[in-house]
Amino acid sequence: MPILKVKDLSVSRSGKLVIHGINLEVFKGEFIGLVGPNGSGKSTLLLAILGVLKAQQGTVSLYGHRPMSRNILGKIGWVSQAAAVMPKNVKITVRELIQLGTLTSRNMFFPRKAIHRQRVEDAIKMVGLEDVADNDIVHLSGGQRQRAVIGRALASNSQFILLDEPLVGIDRDSRNALLKLLDRLCHEEDKTILMVSHDLAAIRQTAHRMIYLEETIRFDGPTEEFPDLTTLAGLRGIEPVHGHTHEHTTPVNVDAPNDGEEEGEKEEE
Repeated sequence: MPILKVKDLSVSRSGKLVIHGINLEVFKGEFIGLVGPNGSGKSTLLLAILGVLKAQQGTVSLYGHRPMSRNILGKIGWVSQAAAVMPKNVKITVRELIQLGTLTSRNMFFPRKAIHRQRVEDAIKMVGLEDVADNDIVHLSGGQRQRAVIGRALASNSQFILLDEPLVGIDRDSRNALLKLLDRLCHEEDKTILMVSHDLAAIRQTAHRMIYLEETIRFDGPTEEFPDLTTLAGLRGIEPVHGHTHEHTTPVNVDAPNDGEEEGEKEEE
C-alpha cells in the first residue's frame, strides 16, 4: 500500500489555479526528487500534502488518513526552505534544536523520558553532528544547519520526510554530504523522502525516482529514464524557434538558482 496517495488534486492560491490533475503514489523506502522551474507548483504540492493548503479538487491520503489527522501524528517530517535560517541573536545548540523534534502537545510540560533522550542522541548520530552537538547553531556551516533541522525531523520519529530546497545556499562538500545522508536514511533507516530541488544534476545522482512538475505532472519515473533536453522542452510545450532541433543526451538544470558555491567555482556535472 502506498504511504502517500494523491488523486486528481487541484490547488489554487490567491484565486489562481497553481496545480491541477495531480495523481501520485509514494511507497515506503523511496527517495523521490521533485523538480520543475520556478512557479511550477512544487512547494504548493508539498503544502497540500501536509494539509496546510486545501484541495480545490481531489484528495490526499497519508498512511490511509487525511493530512493533519491525529492518526499520523509524528509520522511526517517537514523541513521548509527557511528551516535552517536562524537569527544571529538566537542561542540554541544543535542538541537543543534536535530535542524540539520530540516535543508534542502532550509532553511539552513534562520531563523528557529516556526514550525521547535516546531518540535525540540517535538523530544526532544519524546526521553526523556528534562533534558539534553542544555548539550554538549559528556557528555552524549552512550544510551542518541543514543536517541539524533534518535531525529534528528524525527525532520526532518521522518515517516520511518532505524537504523543500534543502540544497540552496550550501557549498559543494556540504551538498554531497547531505545527499549521502539522505540516501543512507532511505537504505539503512528505511525512511521515505520526497525532496524538492532545482539542482537537477544532484537529484539525478541521488534520487531513485524523479517527478517533473509544471502545473501538472509531466514526467514520473525512474531517475535513469528522465528525459533529455529536447524531450524535456517538448514536455514543457517549448517549440524550437529556428525550425530545427538539436539533439542533447544530457539533461540540464531548469531555472536553477545559485546553489551557494564559491564565486568563480565551476560546477562539475
